[in-house]
Amino acid sequence: MTGSLLVDRRDAVEIVSLNRPGALNTFDEEMTAAVAHYFAGLSDRAEVRVVILRAEGRAFCGGLDLGGWANDGSRGELQHYWRLQRSLGSILERMRACPQPIIGLGHGAACGAGFSLLLAADVRLGTPDLRMNAAYIKVGLGGCDLGCSYFLPRLIGASVASEYILTGRFMTAEKALACGLLSRILPAEDLLEAGLSLAAEMTANAPMGLRLTKDALNRNLDARSLSDAMALEDRQQVMMLMSEDFEEGVAAFREKRAPRYRDR
Repeated sequence: MTGSLLVDRRDAVEIVSLNRPGALNTFDEEMTAAVAHYFAGLSDRAEVRVVILRAEGRAFCGGLDLGGWANDGSRGELQHYWRLQRSLGSILERMRACPQPIIGLGHGAACGAGFSLLLAADVRLGTPDLRMNAAYIKVGLGGCDLGCSYFLPRLIGASVASEYILTGRFMTAEKALACGLLSRILPAEDLLEAGLSLAAEMTANAPMGLRLTKDALNRNLDARSLSDAMALEDRQQVMMLMSEDFEEGVAAFREKRAPRYRDR
């Protein structure tokens, strides 16, 4: 990967780190392209089963680096800003579409695009100094940007989400924990180890079962009814009941040993 994005492979887990610490990991064009390319490629990489998303330096992500995008003026400002907007938006769509669960590790400031990046993760852990906000409204824009108006009400409820989106106010780690946006608050020195431990629990399960579980959770956030949600669950479970990994899981349970899944 480029210097602005680091990838460290640990067996079936990849640790992906934003790496522009001198710029508070703000998104310039290079880092945006690197992050989008990484998440787009995960659908073809079944050997990677869980992704841990983190950042170097004192902040998770300060948002957008407006000066880090080339614009020669040949196509006008509208096309320039549309390209910028969709380049960032595609990252969030690809994060939700990839089959691997994503564990977000937040610390310091997570503003604007950085906040949306954490919202698009499946599980979020944070440090005590984590502060997050939908900063868009603070710079003369609408408060709803980069998926925050989709993710935040679903994660913490419409009233609290509206309060933070309409004001651009910072949400502390304690408030995020109380709202259920964070699963845990940990000291900075323990954050990565906690992410790896959680990833190990996930990868102990059947590979296809893990992929299908993320898919069902995604889809059923928007399910029209309980019946629709259960119809998807039924189809997935019947698929898994026919798999070799289900047979192995049952055998391991009966024999009181760890299962040896083969993704079959």
